[in-house]
Amino acid sequence: MNQKSMIMEKVDIERTLKRIAHEIIERNNGLDDLYLVGIRSRGVPMAEKISKYVKEFENYELPVGILDISLYRDDLSLIAEKPIVKGSEINFNIKDKKVVLVDDVLYTGRTIRAAIDGILDFGRPKLIQFAVLIDRGHHEMPIKADFVGRDVPTASDEIVKVSFEDTDEDEAVRIMIQ
Repeated sequence: MNQKSMIMEKVDIERTLKRIAHEIIERNNGLDDLYLVGIRSRGVPMAEKISKYVKEFENYELPVGILDISLYRDDLSLIAEKPIVKGSEINFNIKDKKVVLVDDVLYTGRTIRAAIDGILDFGRPKLIQFAVLIDRGHHEMPIKADFVGRDVPTASDEIVKVSFEDTDEDEAVRIMIQ
């Protein structure tokens, strides 16, 4: 794969996630009964960073869970014959709470649909919201993020690659072509 363009560098990602953290606080009128759940894999460092910024702004540690949606995908057979399941880690009760699902890229909507199915196995939240760093269009389902870092129109043959220092070598958002 070759890089077509750089969309965001580390400083841009930090600024965007700080804005999303502020929007989450404002839209929910505070932090009571609010939880972040990162979708494996790039949604996890995003959720952790948003929680860190909330702590900086509000001196409140917003709990972060991890959701593995591997077995909830409707296209599982197209992705891998034997999917690698790393498991979910949600160590709090979400029943009647507000949950913000966090992911790096919104594309077809299939990932967030699977995440909603997955989170419901942990209980029925009062409210589910969705935060995403990049909305690239091409939605196949009637899904819209509540918190969007940036809308980046792309061609269907392009790939949006999000990297975080915690999981990758650097921190950036790039458009790649094959």
